Amino acid sequence: MFDIGFSELFLIAIVALVVLGPERLPKAARFAGLWVRRARAQWYSVKSELENELASEELKRTLRDTRQAVADIDADIRTAQAEARREFDSMQAQIEHDATDDRADSTALIDSDDKAIIDAVEATDGSSDVRR
Repeated sequence: MFDIGFSELFLIAIVALVVLGPERLPKAARFAGLWVRRARAQWYSVKSELENELASEELKRTLRDTRQAVADIDADIRTAQAEARREFDSMQAQIEHDATDDRADSTALIDSDDKAIIDAVEATDGSSDVRR
């Protein structure tokens, strides 16, 4: 924290011994140790709070990005679903149209076959009453 070597620490101890004297030096050392411990504890507390806050901000950012990605995918899926629905409806309409045309062609073919049969019967039997 302060990057103090042994020689600096020894010099501080000598100055403290001269200034405070041998009776007050142990009490002053305990007091200084108490304040250093409190300062270090406060520093670690602030550091851990900052780390926790940064971690929660990172989680919030990740959650926000994930929600945005899900919303984008949802929009893509809805677009694809609408396109598939349009294609399905178009195919269904085409199939119904083709089926109607086939029925009309079949009916016309049956009508022409019936007419041919009726004509053939009338031709063989000049007085036939078979009518449609």
